[in-house]
Amino acid sequence: MRRREFLAAASSGMLVAALPGRTQAAESDGTGRQYIEVRCYRFASAEKRDAYAKFLGEAGVAALNRAGVAAVGIFRLMEADNPKLKLSGDPLEIWVVLPHDSVESVVGLEGKLGADKEYQEAGKEILLAGKADPAFVRFDSHLLWAFEGHPRMTPPSEKAEGRMYELRTYESPSEERAINKLAMFNGGEIPMFGKAGMPPVFFGEAVAGNDLPHLTYMIYHGAEDPKGHWMAFQGGEEWKKMSTDPVYKDNVSKITNRFLRPVAGSQL
Repeated sequence: MRRREFLAAASSGMLVAALPGRTQAAESDGTGRQYIEVRCYRFASAEKRDAYAKFLGEAGVAALNRAGVAAVGIFRLMEADNPKLKLSGDPLEIWVVLPHDSVESVVGLEGKLGADKEYQEAGKEILLAGKADPAFVRFDSHLLWAFEGHPRMTPPSEKAEGRMYELRTYESPSEERAINKLAMFNGGEIPMFGKAGMPPVFFGEAVAGNDLPHLTYMIYHGAEDPKGHWMAFQGGEEWKKMSTDPVYKDNVSKITNRFLRPVAGSQL
């Protein structure tokens, strides 16, 4: 399903109600399950990437907050942190995480930013960049619906210098197995992350984007080595028992994980 089609259906409540194994979305009272948009901006050069990151940190985050989007995350992905991705240099990318309290917030965001005079003035060189020299090449977007077991984004209680986050995406071989993996998280897997020293920031099932069905979540490592956290997680008796339960067999067909560093101005 394309993003625009999803937003139109979800705004009417039709799509969410029809999803098997899901419950109807809560009213947008600030306490229900959030929608989380994960964007990846691509750039033609490192200079363009750094200029856009600077603009987001200095003007974009404040404007997003005024539009009702709090705890905005802005990140870089570094080659040195991600040897398994086999990158050739630091990617020309910026990753942005936007939590929303309702679908209406997702749909109305660009309109609010367009009406924000302070934001438009601060970013006019980037926002009005022409065809010959665009600010970015394109951006990809995935829209997630937060898990029942972790309904809202949880920023870390402390933000260590040199901190690192991990963004993990699990693809499933079928809708049924995707719902099964969702049940696994909601059925006891989520608390294991905090116990292993990597508190979760968000968990979300993808409802619009590419490579469906999948889910994506983010955990916080601080300035510590992620390997130690994962050893603690995988060595835990709770995980050993759950991971060998035949009920959950083959519910993940591919895992992609990215280690991210926040840029100046990021609220995560």
